Amino acid sequence: MSDVHVHRVQPAWKKNALIDNDTYLKWYADSVKNPDKFWGKHGKRIDWFKPFTKVKNTSFDGKVSIKWFEDGQTNVSYNCVDRHLKKRGNQTAIIWEGDNPYDDRKITYNELYEHVCRLANVMKKHGVKKGDRVTIYMPMIPEAAYAMLACTRIGAIHSIVFGGFSPDALAGRIVDCESTFVITADEGLRGGKTIPLKDNADKAIDIAARNFVMVNKVVVVRRTGGKVGWAPGRDVWYHDEVASVKA
Repeated sequence: MSDVHVHRVQPAWKKNALIDNDTYLKWYADSVKNPDKFWGKHGKRIDWFKPFTKVKNTSFDGKVSIKWFEDGQTNVSYNCVDRHLKKRGNQTAIIWEGDNPYDDRKITYNELYEHVCRLANVMKKHGVKKGDRVTIYMPMIPEAAYAMLACTRIGAIHSIVFGGFSPDALAGRIVDCESTFVITADEGLRGGKTIPLKDNADKAIDIAARNFVMVNKVVVVRRTGGKVGWAPGRDVWYHDEVASVKA
C-alpha cells in the first residue's frame, strides 16, 4: 500500500513564482474564451524584428493548416539569449549536472551567447543554411543546448534524437528528414555506463547512405575522451571547430 504525501509550496517559492493559481485559472479561461486577444497580448512579451498583425490563421476543413503570428519576424535564439545580455549577461543561464553530480557547470548568458554564436558560425562555415536539417544525437550536456540554439539562430531545422536510440532508429530519423549534418559526441555517460554515440552515429550514417541520404559532415564533442572511429574529411572535432571561428 502506498502513502500519499502533500508537500506545500514554500513561501519563498510562492513569492517568486511567475503566477499564482488564481492567475493561472484566469489566464486559461481567457485563452479559451478569446484566444486571439490572449495570445496577441502574450505574443508581444518576446522581441520581434517585425511586429505581427495576425495572431493565428487556422483551418481544420480538408487540409489542416495552423499558423501563428505568420506576418511577424523573430528569432528563437535571439529571444532565448541576446535579449537577456544587457540586464542579465553575468547571471546564470544554464545549470548543468553530469552523470557524476560532482561534474557540473554554470554557464552565464554572456558565455551562452559566445558558445551559440561560435557553433552557428561553424555550421555556416560548413554550408548549413536556413531550411537545412541538422540531426543532434547528443548526451545531456550543455553542448546539446548550444546546438539547438545555433540551429534556430541561422534558421536550420534541428532534429533531436535521444542518445539511447539504436543505430537503426537514428538512421530512420536521418533519412526521414534528409539530414546531411550531424552533431554528436564520442560517448555518453548514463547511470555509470558508457554509451557509444559516435560508433552508433557511424553505423546510422552507413544505413542512411544505403537509403540515398548522405551525411557530409559530423561534428563530434569530446565528452569522455574514448577512442572512436574517424572519417577524414567528414568528421571534425567540436572543440577545434569552435576555436577556429569568432563569436
